[in-house]
Amino acid sequence: MTASPMELDAARLLLSKMGIAPADLLAETELRPVVPTFSEYIPQVSRAVSPATARSYGSYWRRVEEAWGGRRLDEPTPSEIKQLAEESRANALVRRNSRGGRNAAENFIAAIRCLYRHAVNDRLLTEGQNPALKVAKPRRLPSPRRALADHELVDINTTAATTGDDPHLDTLLLRLHTETACRRGERSACGGETWRRPSVSFTSGRKTAPAASNRSHRP
Repeated sequence: MTASPMELDAARLLLSKMGIAPADLLAETELRPVVPTFSEYIPQVSRAVSPATARSYGSYWRRVEEAWGGRRLDEPTPSEIKQLAEESRANALVRRNSRGGRNAAENFIAAIRCLYRHAVNDRLLTEGQNPALKVAKPRRLPSPRRALADHELVDINTTAATTGDDPHLDTLLLRLHTETACRRGERSACGGETWRRPSVSFTSGRKTAPAASNRSHRP
């Protein structure tokens, strides 16, 4: 019996979702290696990635190992991965710039995707067997950062010029940042001296006076 074009298209779509190419069906069946547990595989991936990646993902991999250390990579479902990501969000440290734990959940998903990407590359799993790809990262919130309005910049300069231990120096530093948009590290490199940035913060519409400006001469 010959399949219709519609049936062939449906079969191709199904194979594509399973991560199987039609040519794979014609090839000889090959024995896949035994899928390792998370406790066995995480150290291997940690050695394979860059030191920076290992530092970034290390805490999340430890969390995975604590929860699923004895399980094989092909056992967790997308729902279980999402649940563990939500636990990471709930347990995230609250900082001044926290976004409700979204970064922790996003980094957790990125970390576990890294594990599964290596597993696919090592032919332990197929692309279609990768459950981490079926878990969406949390949508990022709009950044709270914005440019200062003209009147805010005027207020900052006025406060710096009328308060603090060295108003003249403070206004010069603010002028430098306003004109060049340089960062603190670039400013510190100017003139061979290290300057402490004067600080003006806004809290509920109130300004605090700039901190005392200190400078230390390098020997």
